[in-house]
Amino acid sequence: MQPQYILTDKMLNRVVGISELTALLVLEKRALHLRKENRIRSIQSSLAIENNSLTLEQVTDIIDGKRVLGAPKEIHEVQNAYEAYERVFQLNPYRVDDFLRAHRLLTKDLVKRSGQFRAGDVGVYDSQGTVVHVGARPQFVPKLVQDLFEWAEKSTLPDLIKSCIVHFELEIIHPFEDGNGRMGRLWQSLILYQWQDIFEWIPVETVIYEHQQTYYDSLSLSNHQNDATIFIEFMLDAILETLQEYSLKEKSDKMSDKELLYFKLLEKYLKKHGVIASRDFQNLSNLSPSAARRYLTRFTDLGLLVKKGQNRNRQYQLRQDLS
Repeated sequence: MQPQYILTDKMLNRVVGISELTALLVLEKRALHLRKENRIRSIQSSLAIENNSLTLEQVTDIIDGKRVLGAPKEIHEVQNAYEAYERVFQLNPYRVDDFLRAHRLLTKDLVKRSGQFRAGDVGVYDSQGTVVHVGARPQFVPKLVQDLFEWAEKSTLPDLIKSCIVHFELEIIHPFEDGNGRMGRLWQSLILYQWQDIFEWIPVETVIYEHQQTYYDSLSLSNHQNDATIFIEFMLDAILETLQEYSLKEKSDKMSDKELLYFKLLEKYLKKHGVIASRDFQNLSNLSPSAARRYLTRFTDLGLLVKKGQNRNRQYQLRQDLS
């Protein structure tokens, strides 16, 4: 197997940005004190993409062993997903047996062929009931998956790009009667974890859910063009956005409500104009000169801003990975 894609400048720039931000998170030795919360967000978002209607609060209660009013199937999907996410990061992303084991965890008592490749044809339908994609014929599925994993294991591509390609190809093969989307996203997380273990706790699924239509559109366009480039670029954007949001959330936890309010105002300005001087921030925020300087110093100390120049020529810009 040789997946079709083109390495673009955008991909390479995203790989650099993601690598820098990941290294920063690892270097700072974040406690990731919200690990369980992040895992729950991953599970709720990945299931919501597949039309599970349970809220984040309901998913949290189910995982905490509390009774929840909801469809039994949806509740069981949450329970299975939590067990799968707890155990999948011990598996090998290039072993078919482990791939089937993860599917068994994810779909236990929900589908007839849990942990087995499908035996019949399968189609993907849009909201109007129109077929938008037909998966590979069932007799070819085992070899296609095996060939994909062998290619991925030998490939010298950066794991960030490789993980996107594996995710895309699994969606196109559609190896199972159900659970293909969840497995594609889960398997990408596993490959990313093999690269940097913080990806066990980074909820990329939440950003995919926020951009769900774009996710489906990029899959459809790449499938139609028989080229994964568009999908790879979308997924790299999603990974970078997730890391940026996580990094900002960690910083915002250390800010007061008033500091957060002024930073949001500043962030919006900087994303449009690039740089700001103390006097400009003073006018933007209606703060006194000393208060404006104090907030700019605070945001710089938190690592959210970078200052350039000296004295009256000093300007501030967003840290590169946040801009």
